[in-house]
Amino acid sequence: YKVNLLMKNNTINKKEIEKFSKIAEEWWDPEGKFKPLHKFNPIRISYIKNNIIQSFKLKNKNKPLEKVKILDIGCGGGLLCEPMSRLGADVVGIDASDKNIKVAKLHAKKDNLDIKYHCATPETFKTDIKFDVILNMEIVEHVENVDFFLKSSSELLRKNGVMFVATLNKTLKSYLFAIIGAEYILNWLPIGTHEWEKFVKPQDLKNILNKYKLNLESLDGMKYNLFKDEWAVSKDKSINYIGKFVKS
Repeated sequence: YKVNLLMKNNTINKKEIEKFSKIAEEWWDPEGKFKPLHKFNPIRISYIKNNIIQSFKLKNKNKPLEKVKILDIGCGGGLLCEPMSRLGADVVGIDASDKNIKVAKLHAKKDNLDIKYHCATPETFKTDIKFDVILNMEIVEHVENVDFFLKSSSELLRKNGVMFVATLNKTLKSYLFAIIGAEYILNWLPIGTHEWEKFVKPQDLKNILNKYKLNLESLDGMKYNLFKDEWAVSKDKSINYIGKFVKS
């Protein structure tokens, strides 16, 4: 019973942490192991930025996200934290890998960015503030106990705050493209980066978050165009998708 309780109150998947810790040095190398993420980043940044501006009716042209409190969960080396900070947001990044946090801190310092980084998970993160925006980007498919992870995340969000969740749909297409294609054929990602069993269907994500007063406002697919070599927002949610949830 004790073991089950520990599992229930802990979202760390040791194997996943070790996997990303091993390649932590490569976070900021656009040609390294995280190359697919560097290609994915521009569309993520514009999607998040535009949705935050729309949700909070922000008007500042120079610093469009000024004073918006953002928590990036599973921030890795800070690939999203830094652009959000440059857009004017007050950014906090947390990650369960100490190595990732060290890389993120070092890079932010080098670029004179005031980002607060902590080695933590949503259930262990101690803070007095509630955030306006929480980013759970490409993280839910790497944690233990998705339900508890999202519950812990939702407790850090203020009322009327916005949570973005980007992940992989659990479909035959996602298995063929995200695992067989991206890992085994194209070698975009190290083999073993993803486990199909951990992918989450949009309806399951919606059902979990509804329990914690987070209502789905929009759901979009993200599609890679092989010819243009870029990502775009799409109606096709069968592989990658992103949901915007608002806390009631």
